[in-house]
Amino acid sequence: MTSPLGRVIEIAEEGRYLSKERGFLVVTSGRDEIGRVPLDDIAAVLATARGTSVSVALLTALAERGLPFVVPGANFAPAAVLWPMVGHHAVSRRMAAQIERTRPLEKRLWAQVVAAKIRRQGWTLQCAGKPAGAFVRLARLVRAGDPDNLEAQAARRYWPLLFGPDFRRDTDADGINALLNYGYAVLRAATARAICAVGLHPGLGIFHRHPQNPMPLADDMMEPFRPVIDDEVRLLLLDGITEVTAPAKRRMAGVLWRDEQTAAGTTPLATAILRCAQSLVESYLTGEPALEFPAFRLRESADGSDSERVSDHVAGADVRPAGDDEAAAEGGDGL
Repeated sequence: MTSPLGRVIEIAEEGRYLSKERGFLVVTSGRDEIGRVPLDDIAAVLATARGTSVSVALLTALAERGLPFVVPGANFAPAAVLWPMVGHHAVSRRMAAQIERTRPLEKRLWAQVVAAKIRRQGWTLQCAGKPAGAFVRLARLVRAGDPDNLEAQAARRYWPLLFGPDFRRDTDADGINALLNYGYAVLRAATARAICAVGLHPGLGIFHRHPQNPMPLADDMMEPFRPVIDDEVRLLLLDGITEVTAPAKRRMAGVLWRDEQTAAGTTPLATAILRCAQSLVESYLTGEPALEFPAFRLRESADGSDSERVSDHVAGADVRPAGDDEAAAEGGDGL
C-alpha cells in the first residue's frame, strides 16, 4: 500500500491520455509523452479536463493501490470517484461490523463528527481573528444524532464571520465558492482513500444518505476537516487569489501536508484523516464511538461574553440551557 502522503495529480489540459507503464502513470498528448509519475508517489488523481482519456490498466493499478480517481463536475464539485473493490486484508470482518452497526451508535458517532466540526470552525475563526467562543459552547451542546441541528446553526454564524455578511455558500457560484469546491474535492479524495484503506465501504454512511451519492461515508468523515480548507481559502484571498488558478490548486493540494496535532504527535493532515478512519473501524468493531480527531486549543472568553453572542444567530429554542451540558454528555444520547 502506498503512503497517505503522495502527490495529488490534476489533469487540467485538454487532449491528455493517461496510461500505465510499468510502475508509472504516464501522460501523453498525441504521440508525445509530457510527463510520468511513480504510482507509489500518488495520493489521488483529479481529471478536471473534460477531454481526458484514461486506460483501464491505469484505473486498475490505481484501484489496487487504493488511489481514488476523481471526476469533478460543474464548478469543481466532485461528480464521481472511482474506488477499489479490493483493499484491507480484514475487509470482510470490518464491512460486516459496518453493516451491522446500530442506529444508536450511528447517532453517537454523528454527534462526535458534528462537535468536532463545530470546534474546528471555531479554530478557523480564531485563526482569522474572529470571535469563536460561541463555537466552544455549541460543540458542547451537540447531542446524539444532532436533533437540534446545531451543525446548521453553527454554519449560519460561521460563514458570515469568515467571509463577510454577504457571503452565501453556493456550489454553483464562482469565486470563493469555486475555491471551496476544489479544496473539498481534494479533501474528499483523501478521505475516500483512507476509508477504503482501512477496509470500510464508502457507500455506507453514518448520516449522509442519498441514492445518487456513491460515497456518503466520505462526506460524513470529511466534515470535521472542511474548516482546514476554509482556512486555506481565507489565506488565498488575503494573497489576492480569488479564482481557481494553478497556484490556488497547488495550495489546496498542499493542505494534505499541513501539520496536525494528534494523540500520537505531530502528523500531516492526510495521516490524521487515515487515523480517523481507523478509529471509525474500532468504533464499529467495539460498538463504542471513539473517533480520533486532531487536537487544538480553542479559547472561550473568560467572562462568557463571546459565548452569549450565539443568541444573535441561533434560535433560543434550539439551544438548551448551559446547565444541561453535563447531563447530555453523561446520558445515553450524549457524546
